[in-house]
Amino acid sequence: MSELYKLDYESPIGMIEISGTNEAICSIMFAERDIKVNGRQDRTPKVLVECYHQLDEYFKGERMEFTFPFLLEGTIFQKNVWNALTGIVYANTGTYKDIAVTIGNEKAIRAVGSANGRNKLSIVIPCHRIIGSNGKLTGYAGGLWRKEWLLQHERNVKQETGSALGIPGTQTVAKR
Repeated sequence: MSELYKLDYESPIGMIEISGTNEAICSIMFAERDIKVNGRQDRTPKVLVECYHQLDEYFKGERMEFTFPFLLEGTIFQKNVWNALTGIVYANTGTYKDIAVTIGNEKAIRAVGSANGRNKLSIVIPCHRIIGSNGKLTGYAGGLWRKEWLLQHERNVKQETGSALGIPGTQTVAKR
């Protein structure tokens, strides 16, 4: 296995720890600490620096999708769920059932929820865009307050820039 590097990003909703190799990002997780531990160094891989910059652009409202390489580590089912999550358009939401239907297994709602909870690429694989079928917020590994903040942030950015960018407002999960 390649050497693992870490870089901290101080977001408006807490410290985010970026982990990756020279080739790809492996995880983006909220770290329950206030102190930046892993600052940028000369040997920090370009992919981590790019991820850092793209997260910064996301939080500044300048980016709606991510383009750096990342590595999904999980079962085939989990990877299918995570890939389906990327079909939820910026500032929109979906449900566990939507994802289950998208992956062709509409009875796997609980398994989809479990896979969603094991997502290691917060924000990039947008598990924060999953809400309950009743329209209420459901669990989020980073805390419901962060989930609420992320959804509101995306709605605000879309509202401010949506008409200029021609972003549709009614789409939820993109069917594949």
